[in-house]
Amino acid sequence: MRDGNHRSMQAEASRLDRELEELLQELRVLLTGITVVFAFLLAVPFSNRFVSLTDAERAVYFVAFFATAVSIVLLSVPGVWHRIRFRDHDKEMLLRASNQFTIAGTLAMSVAIVAVVLLVSEFLYGWGIGIAAAAVIGGLILTLWYMIPVARHARDT
Repeated sequence: MRDGNHRSMQAEASRLDRELEELLQELRVLLTGITVVFAFLLAVPFSNRFVSLTDAERAVYFVAFFATAVSIVLLSVPGVWHRIRFRDHDKEMLLRASNQFTIAGTLAMSVAIVAVVLLVSEFLYGWGIGIAAAAVIGGLILTLWYMIPVARHARDT
């Protein structure tokens, strides 16, 4: 019986290691993408045309900039916590908390992406096209990132 319990503990540890590695791999992809957006947003205020933005455009820019920063912070939490809690043997807690931070980070990322699409589209073609483009991207994100997986989860449970 003791040998069976040991194998069960090893299987659990292996599962936790695999899930943590999968999460950290997903975060590498997400963080790379949102960091590129952040770099773009950092350059915008220093362009010559930034001074010609309206108050509404500046507000959309700030929403994009702030949401991007929030997303980077939230998506970085699992890696930072993993380093701080290294060898504390509490991977289950780390995975559960990291999952929540990752979902929150993708929500902030969603806001940032929609705001960037609105800002760029509006700047190029006006508010009508900007709002339409942002709505399309927002709808895609809502459907593909959230509604489909949530619906499948609800169906499976």
